[in-house]
Formats: sequence, C-alpha cells, structure tokens
Amino acid sequence: MALNIKPIGDRVVVEAAPAEEKTASGIYIPDTAKEKPQSGTVVAVGNGKVDEPLTVKVGDQVLYGKYAGTEITYEGKEYLIMREADIYAVL
Repeated sequence: MALNIKPIGDRVVVEAAPAEEKTASGIYIPDTAKEKPQSGTVVAVGNGKVDEPLTVKVGDQVLYGKYAGTEITYEGKEYLIMREADIYAVL
C-alpha cells in the first residue's frame, strides 16, 4: 500500500471502496444506477495543522460525505483527496 503521494496539511488520500454490484435481495445493479461509494481506506495522510494533529492514520476504514473530496487518478487507480473534516467516522 505504499503510495508516493504526500498530502499537505490536514488532507488525506482515500481509496474508495468498490460500488455495490447487487442488492441484499440478489438483484444486480446496472452501472448507470450504481451510487458513489461513501466509504474507503486511508492510504496517505498529511502532517496536520500546527494546533490540530490528524486523528486518522493509514489503513483506517472511514465513512465520508457523498460529494467529499477531489477525485484523482494515480498510476491507474482512483483516489480521493479530502480534508480530514470531510470524514464522518472511522469504522
């Protein structure tokens, strides 16, 4: 999980969990109806602010807002860069 991206300040890099392929009852969801995932794994963290250290660490499973962060592609993989304040919970 070594990522060569170092976020600045209170930002973190999250690898989003894959979208659900089928419902709990077994119905397959088409690509056009899939919802954007709202959970993922932290793969890189910044240094935090001077008076506020970061509370998440690499490897944490997190929940974040539906439209949180900025999507980037790095070495063929999709990531989100977001502020720690956009993270709602650590699982």
